[in-house]
Amino acid sequence: MARISITVNGKARTGNVDPRLLLVHFLREQLRLTGTHIGCDTTQCGACTVLVDGRSAKSCTMFAVQADGSTVTTIEGLAPEGGLHPLQEGFWEEHGLQCGYCTPGMIMAAVTLLKDNPKPSEREIREGISGNFCRCTGYQHIVNAIQHAAGKS
Repeated sequence: MARISITVNGKARTGNVDPRLLLVHFLREQLRLTGTHIGCDTTQCGACTVLVDGRSAKSCTMFAVQADGSTVTTIEGLAPEGGLHPLQEGFWEEHGLQCGYCTPGMIMAAVTLLKDNPKPSEREIREGISGNFCRCTGYQHIVNAIQHAAGKS
């Protein structure tokens, strides 16, 4: 067992973990933050995307011990209590989701995209979310949602 300390959504969290425990399982099972989804376990789908030290990372292929000492933000910690992050608002306003399974990971990937490029073109948005799969929407409404958020910045 390894002892880890991670700041998650602004709160210091500690735990004893098996060194092979994936970050996604630490978040979901030990911290009960179930907004981070498990889709493929191979980094293909992006449903598990979180922010690690401010950058998007796929938590299904990162060990919890690798995040020791880091700051992790999940979808639950993205917006202030009772409010929406501009990307969450964009997904709401532009109908950027259907089943919602990919949505948390898609939003977290888009946070880094907009941080790096506050006014991306449609092509740049599509490239920026290319590591996240959606099986429902056809992506146009997701692109519209990210453009909506970029317009709010």
